[in-house]
Amino acid sequence: MLARLGLPFDVASPQVDETPHPGEKPADLAMRLALAKAREVARRHPQAVVIGSDQVADLNGEPLGKPGTHERAVAQLQRMRGETVIFQTALAVVCQDIGFEQADLAAVRVVFRQLDDEEIEHYLRAEQPYDCAGSAKSEGLGIALLERIDNDDPTALVGLPLIRTCRMIRAAGVHVL
Repeated sequence: MLARLGLPFDVASPQVDETPHPGEKPADLAMRLALAKAREVARRHPQAVVIGSDQVADLNGEPLGKPGTHERAVAQLQRMRGETVIFQTALAVVCQDIGFEQADLAAVRVVFRQLDDEEIEHYLRAEQPYDCAGSAKSEGLGIALLERIDNDDPTALVGLPLIRTCRMIRAAGVHVL
């Protein structure tokens, strides 16, 4: 996603525990993790403008994380069929050397179709989205699971809201255009 901006960048994996805190709301969890990821990498690269992000699927206030297994993915999609799920996509930009830190949240409202078990099984075997919040990848075959997507940033559901990213890195001194 970031390559679309034509800017040079490196990828660094943050060492952050992604376990939700007891009672933590999905939006709060996504924001906490995006900030923790950006801060952790910024400590190792203090001159860099660091982007951290995280996405949590919110089903009626309950966070749905990455399923990890086929069985958990089946259970998630069965629970989401015919439901509206809010994908909370948090973004944080940190540059330690200049004392810059901003964070924002893009809430993407997604309405799932009334899926039957055969459709769920076919999708999961084809896409294997076991590392994806809510078991659905809209950038691929997962788009067929959906009835509607409502948001203000078309890239937010894929995991990096580029409109917000551009605004925040410009504020940190990066010239996007």
